[in-house]
Amino acid sequence: MTSGVDLHSHTTASDGALEPRELVQEAARRGVRVLAITDHDSTEALAEAFDEVAKHPPMTLVPGIEINCDVDGGEVHILGYFLEYQTAWFQAFLREQRAERRDRVYRIAARLAELGMPIDPAEVFALVKEGSAGRPHIAQVLVSRGYVKSFREAFDRYLRAGGPANVARKQLAPAQAVDIIRRVGGVPVLAHPGLAGRDDIIPDLVRAGLMGIECYYHEHSAAQTRIYLQMCTDLGLVATGGSDFHGLHIGRTNPLGSPSVPLSAYEALRAKAQEARAARPI
Repeated sequence: MTSGVDLHSHTTASDGALEPRELVQEAARRGVRVLAITDHDSTEALAEAFDEVAKHPPMTLVPGIEINCDVDGGEVHILGYFLEYQTAWFQAFLREQRAERRDRVYRIAARLAELGMPIDPAEVFALVKEGSAGRPHIAQVLVSRGYVKSFREAFDRYLRAGGPANVARKQLAPAQAVDIIRRVGGVPVLAHPGLAGRDDIIPDLVRAGLMGIECYYHEHSAAQTRIYLQMCTDLGLVATGGSDFHGLHIGRTNPLGSPSVPLSAYEALRAKAQEARAARPI
């Protein structure tokens, strides 16, 4: 079942399969009327996407970002919405993040070579083009070289947090990402908490300025969705959701607009954006 609201999607500006214009067109075909583009460490898709959205009224585009962060034993992702993304210092931060992603590709390639699975980083960057390099691109190369049979196998066996081919990147704590998004006037939201399994850090993140939780997510169970919705009610957070659409090329088949996200989630997010702007840290 699809809905008219999707607050989590990716383009070729990070690790998605579709160009920004193509993503908007696909969203229109699927009846999505509120779309957020939340590429990893990049807002490069937004100019083209806004241009295309103007051709598909009454579609609304929400500018967003997704920032990967580190916790003990794994990762936590922070989404940001309605941020003033053209702010110079914020763009400098994103460039630094993307540069670290490129450096990490070389480090992972060296580790893979030690494991008897050499890859050429140039193959990875050919997939990335102007986007934000990441492990999903490395997984594609591993599949194409026949080292693994699927994207999922690449992660499960080698690239997952703690996996033999994974290497550390420059550390960024979730609270730091929350603060960065707040300083640029945005609404920070904890992405797919059911995947991270670190609900224990949510109270601290709220104290740091977190304003929402991604409750509606295709890999959340019904019980998890209920728990996170109640958590939002108890903590005064906005409950968001989205498809986390990347495209078939990295083994994720969940379509745009799924799961169903109520329009009220977007309306509450928009209200939080006004609150965020008014309370922006100096």
